[in-house]
Amino acid sequence: MTLLAHERYCDEILSQTGLLGELVESADLTRRVPTCPDWNLRELVAHVGGAHRWAGEIVRSRAAGELADDQVPGVHAPAGDDPAALAAWLTEGAAATVDALREAGPDTEVWTWAWERRAAFWARRMAHETAVHRADAALAAGTAFEVAPGLAADTITEWLQIVAFAQREGDPEAAELRGGGRSLHLHATDAPGAEWLIEFGDEGFTWRHAHAKATVALRGPLTELMLAFNRRQKPDEGGLEVLGDRGLLDFWLERSSFG
Repeated sequence: MTLLAHERYCDEILSQTGLLGELVESADLTRRVPTCPDWNLRELVAHVGGAHRWAGEIVRSRAAGELADDQVPGVHAPAGDDPAALAAWLTEGAAATVDALREAGPDTEVWTWAWERRAAFWARRMAHETAVHRADAALAAGTAFEVAPGLAADTITEWLQIVAFAQREGDPEAAELRGGGRSLHLHATDAPGAEWLIEFGDEGFTWRHAHAKATVALRGPLTELMLAFNRRQKPDEGGLEVLGDRGLLDFWLERSSFG
């Protein structure tokens, strides 16, 4: 499974945000979000919209360093609990961010917190940030959630890259993801090529796209696999199957839950 094109990520930011906005317009904004228990729906949307505007301003201004919130126009959601006003603020911010990403193109150098210092990083990160939090909102509202296979698969790949980066940077939880001779296989049963093998070595973990016998396997529909890997549902929900050492899967999920 390969990276999506820059334009595809931009399109997905708009699409995922539009779907989230539609959900918000008909939802109770005070409803708690079970997968993000510190937030209600309004706070979840405020986070997503603020992240869009923050990343968009980094790209628009060609920032060489991290921006504080007071450097980002309109970063805070409108006061009150008017769903329409909140949805409008959300979609307007996403549109402005996509405009900045498209104008910059993928190769423009900008600050990021990660391994890649290009605008391409923010297009990909915001597409996945929006998709996963749309899943949070759908779970809170009790509505169905679907996502295109390419985006779902890349959400898993990006998170593996983020956890690997965190391990290299010395994150204490990610640092524990080691131990020779053990492995975790993720296998989407409805999307050819959507498989990942995570191998735990003495110095850390590595991952690759592969079909192989592992200490534990998590297999099932791709969207459900993505949700479980992002800790949005339990590994044995949604038609998923755990084969082998469930404790190793839990070990991974517990120590890759930062962010």
